[in-house]
Amino acid sequence: MPDLKEQILSALRVVQDPDLHQDIVTLGFVRSVTIDAAGKANVTICLTTPACPVKDQLKVQAEQAIRGVPGVTDVSVIMTAEVRSAKPDGNKAPIEGVRNIIAVGSGKGGVGKSTTAVNLAIALGKMGARTGVLDADIYGPNVPGMLGATGRPKVIDNRIIPMPAHGIVSMSMGYMIDTDTPLVWRGPMLHGVMKQLLHEVKWGSLDYLVIDLPPGTGDVQLSLSQTAPVTGAVIVTTPQNVALQDARRAVAMFQKVNVPILGIIENMSYYLCPKCSHRDEIFDSAGGENTASRLGVPFLGRIPLNTTIRESMDVGRPVAVTDGEYGKIYEEIAQRVAQQVSLLNTDSKRPIAVVREK
Repeated sequence: MPDLKEQILSALRVVQDPDLHQDIVTLGFVRSVTIDAAGKANVTICLTTPACPVKDQLKVQAEQAIRGVPGVTDVSVIMTAEVRSAKPDGNKAPIEGVRNIIAVGSGKGGVGKSTTAVNLAIALGKMGARTGVLDADIYGPNVPGMLGATGRPKVIDNRIIPMPAHGIVSMSMGYMIDTDTPLVWRGPMLHGVMKQLLHEVKWGSLDYLVIDLPPGTGDVQLSLSQTAPVTGAVIVTTPQNVALQDARRAVAMFQKVNVPILGIIENMSYYLCPKCSHRDEIFDSAGGENTASRLGVPFLGRIPLNTTIRESMDVGRPVAVTDGEYGKIYEEIAQRVAQQVSLLNTDSKRPIAVVREK
């Protein structure tokens, strides 16, 4: 007859990851099983991200499965996480210490891409992931102001030390120049700066490096795709047709350079009046979700047009820092992004950057 540990492992095979469609034992999520003298089972389950959206669900299912094993008197399930690294790309130099690079782009400016990138990074960090944000919008570096971070970064042993704020680290040309100083650089200089910001910054050990790209599909996007192993891209758009056209171009650009699309975020999705609760779709409705469906990529969520979000960025304290209504919206989107990264890194059969219009 199997011993108690084997019976517990057998019972845990009924707990399925809803995305990978395999049980947590086969996936290697069950890291340890011990039973004390009183019959209490102590189990550690290690997921692929601390931002797993089904973490609580899996814990409850595991506890229920173990309680059904004869001889078990009590159960303690500890949930941990270890973010898996992106698949290696032999043609691109990895960023030391960085497991995954998430590019946040848009086909045009004015859709709230930087606000989304900063709040996404903070939300991932708040949930326990070691996270950094790189401001790759060289001509318009806004990340320092959005984070409320000031001063010049230190250089130690010829490596730039990123700036800390709100539980994450960041790097931006905005730390290197005065606020009102314009940068008038051509493409080759941009390429060199991108290499420096990626490879000459001492990022430390990061689960996710979120890169806020400039709008459009130009030199910086190409430099990034050519020099760094980008895990996947998130596209930010508003629901209006003109923004969606550019969003589709951004998707096509990433497809051409073999960067997987993690999904589309619809920003400024609607306006909810704080006085009368009237909802108004100022920029149309459901355009981002419909475009994601048409292209066959995940829809990651909607973010409303809201004064609180804007004010929080102006004062350098993004709403993702808080536990309020809007902070939770970014947290849910961050969970979906982390979920897509985990799927890419776990499922070897999943195709890379296969995006087709339906």
